[in-house]
Amino acid sequence: MKKIKVVFFEVESWEKDYLKSQLNDFDLIFLEYKLNSQNLEKISGADILSPFIYSDVDKKVISSLESLKYITTRSTGFDHIDLETCQKENILVSNVPTYGENTVAEHTFALILALSKKIHLSMERTKEGDFSLENLRGFDLKGKTLGVVGTGNIGRHVIRMAKGFSMDVLAYDVKEDQKFAENIGFNYTTLDNLLKKSDIITLHVPHNKATHHLINLKTLETLKEGRYLINTARGGICDTMALLKGLKQGTFAGLGLDVLEEECFIKEERELLTSTFKKNCDLKTILENHILINQPNVIITPHNAFNSKEALTRILDTTIENIKSFARNEPINLVEHK
Repeated sequence: MKKIKVVFFEVESWEKDYLKSQLNDFDLIFLEYKLNSQNLEKISGADILSPFIYSDVDKKVISSLESLKYITTRSTGFDHIDLETCQKENILVSNVPTYGENTVAEHTFALILALSKKIHLSMERTKEGDFSLENLRGFDLKGKTLGVVGTGNIGRHVIRMAKGFSMDVLAYDVKEDQKFAENIGFNYTTLDNLLKKSDIITLHVPHNKATHHLINLKTLETLKEGRYLINTARGGICDTMALLKGLKQGTFAGLGLDVLEEECFIKEERELLTSTFKKNCDLKTILENHILINQPNVIITPHNAFNSKEALTRILDTTIENIKSFARNEPINLVEHK
């Protein structure tokens, strides 16, 4: 019986080895470069395509592959795929809906703990041979109020962790899940009330028109002195000028940032690890030139919250399951043209 032919684009060597070990019943082709209309001759007869975001799966590509039945992108986003043409040609499309929710939540708490225990300052001091405790007094998380803005997959993990630290939790989301709130033991509230009453505020919303500069100069007036702000979502959610002003006037006692407003436009976190992204953007230069990095009460990490072995493996695991499910005529994680 003829094996189903699957072609992977934009694949790194470790991904190739992992995919081969899990898909030995399929005819696999691995290509390091991105798919475009110029390299179609190399993938004739493909039944399934698995691209990443730099591969443009447009009408010409889809129409040229007569055997194509299924596309499973190794990303959450799918705007690099012509869904309208896929629908007309009866080609199904799947994505990777989630992969790093607990990973980003863990990084969020790493930043919270580093600020509350002054880990970064303690490390710098001991590296200089100074073991004095002056100005290194931290604070307990127990009994503090954590304000979680956005209760999607990542926000939910953060809330569960906060309850493990015996913290009180206030949450804000445009879509409240009261059943989840009742089960875990927290309250939804307005954004203004969350900002007023939270000791630590952590952001877990997408960046769009509604959330752009959600933290701005006006919201500083709502916040009390000595608050802490964590952002592991997107840089554009915070107005950098507001962050700097908040630090200067004492509204913010500290910031934990994995993202910056001036960061290059990122669709998918995983693209930070690709050679294409590295050629186009130098995050190190951005960080070095950013005034925030020189503040002693600010911790900045280079958009690294998603970057764990397990999270990246989950992308492949979901893709593998997508392929196997399609082969069983039980497709999962389907996206639709709207």
